[in-house]
Amino acid sequence: MSGIEIREAHFPGRAPIDAYGNGGFRFADMSHRGSILCLPSGIYGWQPADPGRFATADFDDVLAEAGEIEILLVGTGTDLRPLPADIRAALRGSGISADPMSTGAAVRTFNVLLAEDRAVAAALVAVG
Repeated sequence: MSGIEIREAHFPGRAPIDAYGNGGFRFADMSHRGSILCLPSGIYGWQPADPGRFATADFDDVLAEAGEIEILLVGTGTDLRPLPADIRAALRGSGISADPMSTGAAVRTFNVLLAEDRAVAAALVAVG
């Protein structure tokens, strides 16, 4: 008999974001509390909760899929926060154009670009 297996949150596919707020997101008939990373390989739980403390390592999974991403939308919470220069340089060096904006604007833009079948990814900080 085995114990309970706890795995990282992961939805194995691309899906539009149906709703956001209350500290999380809804997509693909599921909900997730906390921030998320929407990549070509799926939607993952994402640790950063404070856009003022982003580190390059927070974007390692994005960089790992850089060949399939042209645009990265970064939802920085309720307010627009610029990305640190080192993160912007790492993304640009991998051919990714990063566009920080409020999480709400990032969700709306992600859904439009996803519907257009564009090479888009999103890093979304949850909002209350």
